[in-house]
Amino acid sequence: MVMADTRKLNPVQKAVVGTQFLFVAFGATVLVPLLVGMDPSVALFTAGIGTLIFHLVTKGKVPIFLGSSFAFIAPIVKASELYGLAGTLSGLAAVGIVYGIMSALVRFRGVGFISRLFPPVVVGPVIMLIGLSLAGTGVDMAKSNWLLALVTLATTVVVSLFGKGMLRLIPIFSGIVVGYGLAIALGMIDFQPVVDAPWFALPAFVRPEFSWEAIIFMVPVAIAPVIEHIGDVYAINEVAGKDFVKDPGLHRTMLGDGLACIAASCIGGPPVTTYSEVTGAISLTKITDPAVIRIAAVVGIIFSVFGKISAILKTIPSAVLGGIMLLLFGTIASVGVNSLIKNKVDMGNTRNLVIASLILTLGIGGAEMVFGSITIGGIGLSALVGVILNLILPKGKEGKEDK
Repeated sequence: MVMADTRKLNPVQKAVVGTQFLFVAFGATVLVPLLVGMDPSVALFTAGIGTLIFHLVTKGKVPIFLGSSFAFIAPIVKASELYGLAGTLSGLAAVGIVYGIMSALVRFRGVGFISRLFPPVVVGPVIMLIGLSLAGTGVDMAKSNWLLALVTLATTVVVSLFGKGMLRLIPIFSGIVVGYGLAIALGMIDFQPVVDAPWFALPAFVRPEFSWEAIIFMVPVAIAPVIEHIGDVYAINEVAGKDFVKDPGLHRTMLGDGLACIAASCIGGPPVTTYSEVTGAISLTKITDPAVIRIAAVVGIIFSVFGKISAILKTIPSAVLGGIMLLLFGTIASVGVNSLIKNKVDMGNTRNLVIASLILTLGIGGAEMVFGSITIGGIGLSALVGVILNLILPKGKEGKEDK
């Protein structure tokens, strides 16, 4: 697959595409704080700041956007009940430290350490699962109004296939504009919140308060997003056609993610994580220039302090965003399939078949394991099972040819 040469994009084009990428991440980024009782403007601000921190640590080489992590929704709700929001934030800061520890292990044990733990037979299905596990979210958003969702989806597909020049660079933005325009025509948009919103309003920042209890409660939850991070980095490897695990290094991407989580917790935002939605958008548009992602981060920060812009974005119907997600989440799953094919993983090999099958079944089925107050499930549990199976299952006579 030939990627677009983003070096030929002028500043205006990069700004438009970067804003498009922000739109893709916007819905999920503000949804998490709404569910856990945080300020969505703070989440938008910390997503932008966190992304810039990540790019600084990774030498500006990795086209990844960081947004609010869904993995922490339930733990934040429970921890806030027990220790208050300020105490919970100290626990979330500790999550960033876990990323730092993992970064150090990768740094001193080398990339081979990660390659042994996460070979293609594990990574491919995990990438597939990242997309497939989110499919329900996309469908739920779309079914609130199938007409809006399908019009948005159809516009995105048509523009991506037949668009010319500048238009072809913004299929997602085009889909959102057409879907939103249809919603306005149908009288589905209430603009009163936009009228009532102030032009300028700083996010409601919250200062953390140290709490050992909250730290002990929250640290184990970091296992799942750390494993998801690795899967997402491998996914962007496939999309961009580069090996970011080696350059700038997986230890840098983990450290960047961890520092971004710490920064978010220091001002009252939810933990951030690598966003599969934006990776899907990159795969669809073929625009892999990290500078475009940094523009998206800056635009996010700007939106967070302008009340009316944020209010307008919040009026976008979930069905419009759902129509986009139907395509993007499927794109991520396809990247996982391509990873298996590219690495010539033999799925006729019983060992490989068992590993891939259990990763997908446990993840899509929503399996969970509970250890006291700690619950591990979803992508984290599936990836962990895949890693364990890869280490303990005998390779047999054909092991040397297995990927």
